[in-house]
Amino acid sequence: MNQVFGSGFDDLEVGAGFSTYGRTITESDLTAFAGLTGDHHPLHTDAEWASRSLFGERIAHGMLLLSYSVGLAPIDPERVAALRGFEKVVFKRPVRIGDTITLHGRVEEMKPLDDETGLVRILWKVKNQDGGLVVRAVAEIVWLRETADPEQPSSEAVYL
Repeated sequence: MNQVFGSGFDDLEVGAGFSTYGRTITESDLTAFAGLTGDHHPLHTDAEWASRSLFGERIAHGMLLLSYSVGLAPIDPERVAALRGFEKVVFKRPVRIGDTITLHGRVEEMKPLDDETGLVRILWKVKNQDGGLVVRAVAEIVWLRETADPEQPSSEAVYL
């Protein structure tokens, strides 16, 4: 576990960062995501149509990239209660079949919510194999405090 996600809320520091291993985007990923979400836009699913597009070939769905970035995050369920949401999501560059993405994050802000939880805002950057920024967002994550009992879920109020 890394220094950020392996820490309790009270041990985190603004400015702490992390990077993950990579995940290569495949044709199967685009097909499965289209099937699961119903997003069958030809830019993602039709090689012939996409070849005539601005991008010249199929590209990954933006939401697929954001979803995969959550899977790349080394979230420790003993430390993190929930992903609360994303703000300021921007899709910066296309990701093509065969590209590899990694997640990079930095703690930007922290605030206690109650005795059991705190809210951590992380600058969330997904990059391609060349280091190019493909997705930028701010993730809001509900973190458990050292006083929290991981066996007892926190109040629903922290999600409001």
